[in-house]
Amino acid sequence: MGTKVTLKCATDFLRVTKQYLPHLARLCLISTFLEDGIRMWFQWNEQKDYIDATWGCGYFLATCFVLLNLTGQLGGCVLILSRHFVQYACFGLFGIIALQTVAYSILWDIKFLMRTAPDWMFLVCRTILRKP
Repeated sequence: MGTKVTLKCATDFLRVTKQYLPHLARLCLISTFLEDGIRMWFQWNEQKDYIDATWGCGYFLATCFVLLNLTGQLGGCVLILSRHFVQYACFGLFGIIALQTVAYSILWDIKFLMRTAPDWMFLVCRTILRKP
């Protein structure tokens, strides 16, 4: 008796939430990029000053780098959530990870590698499977 009630509740729950679950799954998968883009928005000056101080590239190039990083991450997230140009968005996010690895000199930082490993796997799987 208890199993039938549980099964019916689960079936009813899935019937109601079925249309929202793919969007929620995509949001969970891109959450790292979304968080990093929002953090970059709020720490704009700190990010720009760090790039300028680290690379000595000047105000204009540091601003261009941070802008590219910000728009690449948030734009990729929007495209993936809206299911438009998903493959291109994945390639763009893949490029952002590579760019950050070089720009922030964190190739061998274990925290960075552990944080981005799921992102790399997600992007590779989305690109290979080519599903929106």
